[in-house]
Amino acid sequence: MSLTTYWLEHAWLGTHVEPGIALEVTADGRIGALRTGVEAPPPGAEVLRGLTVPGLANAHSHAFHRALRSTVQIGSGTFWTWRDLMYKVAQNLTPDSYFALARAVYAEMALAGITNVGEFHYVHHAPGGAPYADPNAMGEALIEAAAAAGIRITLLDTAYLSAGFGEAPNPHQRRFSDGTAEAWAERASALKPRAHALIGAAIHSVRAVPADQLATVAGWAAEREAPLHVHLSEQTAENDACHSAHGVTPTRLLADHGVLGPRTTGVHNTHLTDADIALLGATTTGTCMCPTTERDLADGIGPATRLQQAGSPLSLGSDSHAVIDLLEEARAMELNERLRSRTRGHWTANALLTAATADGHAALGLADAGRLEAGALADFTTIALDSVRTAGTPTRLGAETAVFAATAADVRHTVVGGRHVVRDGAHALVEDVPSALSEAIAALRA
Repeated sequence: MSLTTYWLEHAWLGTHVEPGIALEVTADGRIGALRTGVEAPPPGAEVLRGLTVPGLANAHSHAFHRALRSTVQIGSGTFWTWRDLMYKVAQNLTPDSYFALARAVYAEMALAGITNVGEFHYVHHAPGGAPYADPNAMGEALIEAAAAAGIRITLLDTAYLSAGFGEAPNPHQRRFSDGTAEAWAERASALKPRAHALIGAAIHSVRAVPADQLATVAGWAAEREAPLHVHLSEQTAENDACHSAHGVTPTRLLADHGVLGPRTTGVHNTHLTDADIALLGATTTGTCMCPTTERDLADGIGPATRLQQAGSPLSLGSDSHAVIDLLEEARAMELNERLRSRTRGHWTANALLTAATADGHAALGLADAGRLEAGALADFTTIALDSVRTAGTPTRLGAETAVFAATAADVRHTVVGGRHVVRDGAHALVEDVPSALSEAIAALRA
């Protein structure tokens, strides 16, 4: 039984752009049929003019970092000075204020064509570290915020136990910590998936989870066949400290404790040795690049081309939300590599869109999303081909236009589970997203 028929003026089908497609959505929110060569909208069809692509997957998010936008651009500094400012925002979060902020941030994502977010969640407890009456109140706030904004979420509940290689958490970090990996696992086990939400796991970093507890987190994820993410070699200081503590690189340490594998994604993977790259590729461990954050924090340019060639699937994330624009993340990955290598064309537009769609959803545990084909989740977004950025290019080059010219501002429609979340650039569930953002962020500074 068909619930809705959409007529797509142009659609990206993974390898090429096809004009005139009728896409039928079933009652359970999946693509029931997809017919090409339909030159005009069928009677009663929802018309999507522009280029429709699968919904974008934001594989790495810290929702509360959105409150830092612009305020951290004053003066100079490093990742570590930026982190001090981040801690101050984290201290002011409550379950209610985090729901309000995340709802607005996820609505901003929907406006940018994102239909699924991987939320790397580590603000678990009250300031000082005391659990809330519901130990998962903060995680539940994020899950409900995604529902209120109309997008899917994979909550990557994060083990964050140490200030660095066994050091006790500092005062700002106490609310992140469960004390031990076993206590983390007990709390995380109480989180339940629902129609729009999956539950995964994360290791904050090799700094934040002692080596003898890494296997506990990895085992929890393995038992549930859940995604497992980890910040990996984002900073050279992390590598140096790991060598001092264990005599190996962070990648080798994770491998030695059973963390790597096809359900695991390393986030950033910036400062790697040749042996690290080989290990990640051989284990089919994924790589989530976050170029706008990596350049914002002056982290460096990760070896994405070499990682993919070695066998590591690529996904993309907006991380600290310096901007929320997956098209910019895709473009930046290629342009960063051009600057480093002084050659062009490391990835095709099709490959970059695949990283932003199918491979991103797979990294978040949704293998049935990110494709416009029968049986897939009916999650898709439409990009204008007639804006000042996109007008004048041949429609057969729609993928190139989307990746190398369009921005989040060109997203016209976003559909999740067959239902409009964004229509003609307006959010259907959050009436005034800019005001929602302003109010939620102001409350954290009060």
